[in-house]
Amino acid sequence: MSLGPKRPTFKPTPYGYTRRSRGIPRWLLLLITGVVLGAGGVLFLQRSYGPQRLTVEQSEQLRTDLNTANLENQRLSIESEKIRSQIKQALQDRQEQTVLAEQARKQAADMAAGVASLIEAIPPDPRGTSPGIRGADMTARDGGVDYRILLIQDLPEGQSEAPTLKGQIRLIAQGSYPNGNAAHVELVTQPLEMGRYIVVSGRAELPNKTFRPRQVTIQIMADGSDKVIATRTFLVSAGR
Repeated sequence: MSLGPKRPTFKPTPYGYTRRSRGIPRWLLLLITGVVLGAGGVLFLQRSYGPQRLTVEQSEQLRTDLNTANLENQRLSIESEKIRSQIKQALQDRQEQTVLAEQARKQAADMAAGVASLIEAIPPDPRGTSPGIRGADMTARDGGVDYRILLIQDLPEGQSEAPTLKGQIRLIAQGSYPNGNAAHVELVTQPLEMGRYIVVSGRAELPNKTFRPRQVTIQIMADGSDKVIATRTFLVSAGR
């Protein structure tokens, strides 16, 4: 039995239009894929070749080492400044010492010139020997004789310095004992080394406290010989 007119079934034709379901565009898939691959590559490179991330303990150790390095740097800076200050002071001291040395040299030259003038003014040894015994002071005091003797060598012609003389100087006292007996007593013999001039001083004890010296004869001998090359006699004064 027929219930109504039968509708024709729709069939699309090659020239017809149909609605299709829309998916993700291809360009978006390519973009997402590139981003994912790029991020993965960056992570791979960072993990494989980049600096490693530090642990908490490593970070703390790094901070400690940095603080230690800063403290050491400060210490070295302080020491460097101290050394620079010491060098500056040393240079200043050296400059002052140079000035003082120059002053001392000038004073020494002036003194040498003054001594040379004084030596020329001292009366010569009457015997005309060199070295000459230019003067002496003999004082009897407390059982001994205190003595001071000035010896001067002549300068060789054309020379500004005298040759070194090595030898001995001997003191012989002439006097008497309380009983009136006269005697000669050797007081002292000591080494002698001199250049242009020398002052020989000292004290000679008398071997007998009752001996009263009246005069002292000075004798000079060169090393290796007993020959007296200079001699002179001086009176002995009584000390207070």
